[in-house]
Amino acid sequence: MTSRKLWALLPLFLLAACGRLGGGGDATGATGGGTGSTGIEHPTGADDVVLRVEYTGGFVPVEYTLRTIPSWSLYGDGTLIMQGPQIEIYPGPALPALTATPISEEGIQAILEAARDAGLMDGDVSYGNDCIADAATTVFTANADGSTSVVSAYALEVGEPAGTCGGEEDADERSALAEFQMLLGDLSSWLPEGSVGQEQPIDPTGLRVYSQTYRGEPEPPQEEVAWPLGEPLGSFGDRVDDYGGPMRCGVVGGEDLSTLLPVARAANEITPWTSQGEEYQLIFRPLLPDEDGC
Repeated sequence: MTSRKLWALLPLFLLAACGRLGGGGDATGATGGGTGSTGIEHPTGADDVVLRVEYTGGFVPVEYTLRTIPSWSLYGDGTLIMQGPQIEIYPGPALPALTATPISEEGIQAILEAARDAGLMDGDVSYGNDCIADAATTVFTANADGSTSVVSAYALEVGEPAGTCGGEEDADERSALAEFQMLLGDLSSWLPEGSVGQEQPIDPTGLRVYSQTYRGEPEPPQEEVAWPLGEPLGSFGDRVDDYGGPMRCGVVGGEDLSTLLPVARAANEITPWTSQGEEYQLIFRPLLPDEDGC
């Protein structure tokens, strides 16, 4: 689909909204079965991903990769989870912020219509790009209309229009993906009135913790923080060897999470954590509702 066709759909969404707002739609999230007789079928569970956008690869440090969460995750109950505002300082906070925004079923349907028209429900496909090296790949996952499709596009932000660098056979498809991604960043401007609720900060229900022996001295110097849980970091979790050196990974939840969260929020990315006389560097990755384990 061309970019002009995708933008042309927006008035149709708004027109449809005018005819449905009197039917009890609100911004508190999806209710009931949620799809209606003419809507696009989708799962309705609070831990069922309906649509997700995330970035993979690129020339970035391993620490960045391990702490990165999907940028946009819409769940079946209408909860949209994104990474919250991040402070532009060094060293950055140890724990990334999360926000949740309720989307009504009417809003979900408009999003899914736009996703379908952007080519996200036609099966798996991967779009390359030879214009730039070491860029990230944007991955869209759509779980709706009876199937799951994964569409990936390398260096989607490159080119004019966005997503193209001239002459590709798939230029229209890449451009449509780039424009759809832009729409997801400004839902209130085009979704039916009242379908987007209030964004709120949220706590994760689980925390993935990567640990490795601290190397060298932090610069600038940092205050040490004592690991607050009973299991020592030297034996916490399981060993993983996929990230360029010895590392362990474990998941914290329940009462332990309540103990760890305030301590982690007061730390930063290069804080030395102490446990049984040793110093460790920790990487925290909040778990989303559909995620578990390392």
